[in-house]
Amino acid sequence: MTIGLSPVSLTVLTVLLAASAAAQQPAASVAHPELWPRVDAQPKRDPAVERRVDALLKAMSVEDKVGQLIQVDIGSITPADVRTYKVGSVLNGGNSGPYGDEYASPAKWLKLADEFYEASMSRSDRGPKIPIIWGTDSVHGNNNIVGATLFPHNIGLGAARDRDLIREIGRVTALETAAAGLDWTFAPTLAVVQDDRWGRTYESYSEEPQIAADYAGAMIEGVQGKAGTRDFLAPDHLIATTKHFLGDGGTGGRDQGDTRVSEEVLRDVHLGGYPAAIEAGTQSVMASFSSWNGAKMSGNKSLLTDVLKDRMGFDGFVVGDWNSHGQVPGCSNEDCPQAINAGLDMFMYSGPGWKQLYDNTLREVRAGTIPMARLDDAVRRILRVKIRAGTFERGRPSTRAFAGKFDAIGSAGHRAVARRAVRESLVLLKNEGVLPLKANADILVAGEAADSISQQAGGWSITWQGIDVPNSAFPNAQSVWKGIEETVKAGGGTARYAPDGRFTQKPDAAIVVFGEKPYAEFKGDVPNLEYSPGDKRDLEMLRRFKAAGVPVVAVFLSGRPLWVNAELNASDAFVAAFLPGSEGGGVADMLFAGADGKPRHDFRGKLSFSWPKRPDQYVLNRRDPGYDPLFPFGYGLSYARPGKVGTLDESRPAGMAAATPGTFYGRGQTPPGWAIEAEGVTQSGVDRRAQEDSRRFVWKGAGQVAFVAPRAFDLSRESNGEISLVVEYRVDAKPAGKMTVGLQSGQSTVELPIGGALSSAKPGEWSRLVVPLQCFAKRGADMQAVTAPLVLRSNGAADISISDVKLDYVSVPMDACGDAAPH
Repeated sequence: MTIGLSPVSLTVLTVLLAASAAAQQPAASVAHPELWPRVDAQPKRDPAVERRVDALLKAMSVEDKVGQLIQVDIGSITPADVRTYKVGSVLNGGNSGPYGDEYASPAKWLKLADEFYEASMSRSDRGPKIPIIWGTDSVHGNNNIVGATLFPHNIGLGAARDRDLIREIGRVTALETAAAGLDWTFAPTLAVVQDDRWGRTYESYSEEPQIAADYAGAMIEGVQGKAGTRDFLAPDHLIATTKHFLGDGGTGGRDQGDTRVSEEVLRDVHLGGYPAAIEAGTQSVMASFSSWNGAKMSGNKSLLTDVLKDRMGFDGFVVGDWNSHGQVPGCSNEDCPQAINAGLDMFMYSGPGWKQLYDNTLREVRAGTIPMARLDDAVRRILRVKIRAGTFERGRPSTRAFAGKFDAIGSAGHRAVARRAVRESLVLLKNEGVLPLKANADILVAGEAADSISQQAGGWSITWQGIDVPNSAFPNAQSVWKGIEETVKAGGGTARYAPDGRFTQKPDAAIVVFGEKPYAEFKGDVPNLEYSPGDKRDLEMLRRFKAAGVPVVAVFLSGRPLWVNAELNASDAFVAAFLPGSEGGGVADMLFAGADGKPRHDFRGKLSFSWPKRPDQYVLNRRDPGYDPLFPFGYGLSYARPGKVGTLDESRPAGMAAATPGTFYGRGQTPPGWAIEAEGVTQSGVDRRAQEDSRRFVWKGAGQVAFVAPRAFDLSRESNGEISLVVEYRVDAKPAGKMTVGLQSGQSTVELPIGGALSSAKPGEWSRLVVPLQCFAKRGADMQAVTAPLVLRSNGAADISISDVKLDYVSVPMDACGDAAPH
């Protein structure tokens, strides 16, 4: 049966739906615009631009307008699709590269940019030709492209306290991105992080809103050019994005969480650099995945429209964040009029269902669920930015003034800027008379991180997570070890590299480079700030040098302050290097004296985040009650201003949760409180990389093995974020019966067959089983209450050993949920 509604009825229905949505929003999440600052938004509107927009809107069909509202990841769309649907934008997500190649050359990026542009300008119906724009996460340089200059992540730049440096970094980043034919960067991040457990802490300049305010305008000017001048959005610049609006740094250390603060705190702390960014002319703002007092930002009209657009005068466009609209109540990734009506102007979509999103949005416009005035306002904002950016006049990307200038990517001049940024961002936490080192000495460099460019660069480096990217993928970069070797050889000394720190001839000094492995977004969320729980090899190495009487300098790589009291005690000097990027030589610049015995450069970095004296001090900001850091905000020693640290307390608070959120079994151990429960299965220790670091499970008949958590935990964010359960295993005897892998939530277990994977695995050889968490979620698992992330069940004899069970990002088809695949 079909029910027809008159236009009047549709209008009434739309009003009722809007009223219903508003009624469902908690009162504490409704902003009051009069409490927020007015901003002198730039650039001022140009009547000529507005007339062009008017003419385009008049000529566009409803289908054309809806297309402008949709941005699709290049892994889910082709230029042929763009010819049909005329989408307004594409993006490359963290692991999307041209033609499916994450390591594509700059020429391939430019070639695909041409293809998308030409598709957007191909019309046979006399409709207006509106160029597509390509957005990318150039968050510390053009970090998606092989050979690009990679700058320190924002946490290190915050320690530099140098606005001119920030402006220059923005300029270089824009030029290297424009050289590949791209139009738009999703940067800068202005999060004011208040809980350092968050996996995106390193994307924040500081825990203090003033530093974000000081830097925002400089970075926007560097990326876009100065508003009101001929330089603004010139061909060597990009459209900038200020993100993530608003309160993303206050979510209690959980990615995409809920910032529960008063409106005054949201304004006075988290608004931070937004007014400065709007005054500098930022042309897009990205709505946050997170919530404020229970309401998703992507659906919060009072903030997106009433505060950002109306009160503060922002007249660019608001873009979503990687399907963030799908988390708005009542929405899915493929259907969310609520977000558009709240003030989102462009959906950011990843996945195969973007055509459904287009169809649903078109239907809702025609039905009046999305008012035509709101549609026209969103499209007007997008067109305004495209006109300001010159996209209508500049032609296809390869014909633009700076496109194809690949020698600019990783050029010597740009690398010099990055090396300066490294020097300015390092913070000297301790120096007991060891630094500066003599360049003519015998220096031993230790630690696997010393010669790992991916580890010193961190997340968002070639790939989304940035982990295990080979040095060969950074052809213009220099590792910390290579920088030290170069410096010492030039000084007439000798430099040796021993990743494990072993030596036969005692060196004059040792430099140990260690720290966090790369991560991005929620993959980096931790329950406390203890560095490397359960794996103390770095600490043991430091202590071995100390016991041998070798002066030891620790260079610590991290995306946040961490509890390293023991490591500080075991070091004679300790440098917080954060994530310095591609120019490891900048570290050597700070550690060694010149030929005259004097420091070549003095440390100037000051902590932009307070440093904890205990691992449970993850909320540690100057405005917090009981503020008691080990090193306060603004701390930083120098050669000119030495200081003593003394012996630090190394005791770990009793009952504190273990900081191993993504590893369920490794090195022969489960996290504290976890258990391996076996029914009808015998188990014993076996060796893989070390003595009894793995478990062997033998089924004689029906039985199961479960890795059980001490309490239910939430994996909903991970399942939405394309994370997989990864099991490293060895088949010692192929199963005689049916075998499944399952995930238990509550009393129910969702299972998937793994017969295909096991039958293709070679007996006696270690393999990987990769199961996207989405597969469990799609089959009804309650991902918010996981009690056992791995359940192996067999109805017959089997003999399997397991060395590792963890969560990780592994590129697999998200629709491959039939039989789990080996990788």
